[in-house]
Amino acid sequence: MHVIPAQQAKNQFGDLLMKVQREPVEISKHGKRVAVVISPEEYDHFTQLKLQQLKAVLAESMAQADSGDLHNIDDVFGPLTEK
Repeated sequence: MHVIPAQQAKNQFGDLLMKVQREPVEISKHGKRVAVVISPEEYDHFTQLKLQQLKAVLAESMAQADSGDLHNIDDVFGPLTEK
């Protein structure tokens, strides 16, 4: 993945837009990653993958509920709030 500083991304925005059609571009500021710019096609692909994953989790959860495999809220969140 190509990495460029934020100032360069600002100054050469047109070039950045052309680069992201070929590969994602990471933008850094003060040595830290602050953004990754991707093409619309890659964004659509990632969005579809995320939607598929959410649908799979929902289907699994509904199957567990239908089979009576349920948990109350205290069982789920209790361990997170205990110190």
